[in-house]
Amino acid sequence: MTASRAPAPPADERADEAREALRRHWGHDSFRPGQREAIEAALAGEDALVILPTGGGKSVCYQVPALLEDGLALVVSPLIALMHDQVAALEARGVSAAFIDSTLSRRAVDQRWTDAEHGRFDLLYVAPERLQSELFEARAERLPVGLLAVDEAHCVSTWGHHFRPDYRKIPEARAALGDPPTMAVTATAPPEVRRDIAEGLALRDPKKVITGFDRPNLVWSVFRTEEKRRRMKALVNGVDGSGLVYASTRRRTETWAAWLDEQGVAADYYHAGRDAEERAAVQADWQAGETRVVAATNAFGMGIDKADVRF
Repeated sequence: MTASRAPAPPADERADEAREALRRHWGHDSFRPGQREAIEAALAGEDALVILPTGGGKSVCYQVPALLEDGLALVVSPLIALMHDQVAALEARGVSAAFIDSTLSRRAVDQRWTDAEHGRFDLLYVAPERLQSELFEARAERLPVGLLAVDEAHCVSTWGHHFRPDYRKIPEARAALGDPPTMAVTATAPPEVRRDIAEGLALRDPKKVITGFDRPNLVWSVFRTEEKRRRMKALVNGVDGSGLVYASTRRRTETWAAWLDEQGVAADYYHAGRDAEERAAVQADWQAGETRVVAATNAFGMGIDKADVRF
């Protein structure tokens, strides 16, 4: 069911409430470009398509409304690592949040759906496949969802490299939930992908919030070398902070991680061949600074928020 919406306070009052929530939980006095417009759309009960650059604070666009509106913000997210990262960050800010994923027992999953029904969370993160489960279908009508947020929404597009077919089934889940307003957020959306997102999620006349993509702090360098390990050692030893090494195969991620360990660099590897608990542990250690470098396939990295990544 959709959470009932009380008569909306005046726009200025809502804006003040949003800024206060930002200050209290995130420690900022003002919004980044695009955030205010996206939040206003959610508070007005409108659908929205939000395209902000990486590091631009996309998640705040649906997290702030979740704190101001009655009901639950149900967030569809594509990766276990991303869900864990988001929930941990919210809990550290004093926000009630949880995830449901394959790392939980069936009993724990059932309990979290029950907790969501009873309003114990402001935000609940799930994978798109979870919305096709029998447990969800049995409970959808009782979930007090006030906002449906679709994170990494480019996964709905058949034009993209991260296409997930179950993202195309989200409109069915929205209908089962009582048709709550929906916000799609991403950093990856040229015009054809934007159209595909809006159509694939059946957004209704969405408010489009699109900002620039320039990231002056990012530098691309390409080196052609026959001595990859020498180049890698120079890179790792030449900069501070943590890093990611992407490889084309699972075996190569393991080889790089083992070699880096031999060089005295705390390293681990991440790919879809490891079970969910192992992948979550790799991410947690990297986020905490216990692991400096993760060698990974493209299964890792989407949506991860870490301030000290230098290579």
